[in-house]
Amino acid sequence: AKVADFGLSKTGPELDQTHVSTAVKGSFGYLDPEYFRRQQLTEKSDVYSFGVVLLEVLCARPVIDPTLPREMVNLAEWAMKWQRKGQLEQIIDSQIAGTIRSESLRKFGETVEKCLADYGVDRPAVGDVLWNLEYILQLQEVPARDQDVDSVNRIAELPTRVQNVGDLGNVAVVGFEHVSGNDLSGVSMSRVFSQLVKAEGR
Repeated sequence: AKVADFGLSKTGPELDQTHVSTAVKGSFGYLDPEYFRRQQLTEKSDVYSFGVVLLEVLCARPVIDPTLPREMVNLAEWAMKWQRKGQLEQIIDSQIAGTIRSESLRKFGETVEKCLADYGVDRPAVGDVLWNLEYILQLQEVPARDQDVDSVNRIAELPTRVQNVGDLGNVAVVGFEHVSGNDLSGVSMSRVFSQLVKAEGR
């Protein structure tokens, strides 16, 4: 994926600021609901939009599709209904449906749900989302015969309100090297997105 349009770009906040105030603009479906209420863009606004993009990749459909039945028009709202029922597998792209491990999909759904929380304070930091995606990829790639049945139970879940990666100092995760502070140099972005990129269009 490539960023292709800066038509609605705006200079970001200074180091001592936490947000940018601006009139509501942007592509419907990706916009942070808190942005509508307060007209303030924050880092957590980007987290919300990224959560929507993750759903687009999983479901292989536009974020807004007015040709669909009313309850399906908005991808984020529709997908979260299935996520809350624990049935996200019902709406994923049929071309990849048989290849996704159930535990990997479960964690993916939980990560997206946190990204799409109504309030920014309830969303994870970008670094935490990246950390979760690395773990999800590991769950997907581990051969079934090598999986430890109890490994999932030994993984500490991330708290709902994690402000930065530095808050995770005491969290033990199987198969991960600890990422301290904002240092993400040990995290491979290409590995995170290698499963999200498909050579031909769908």
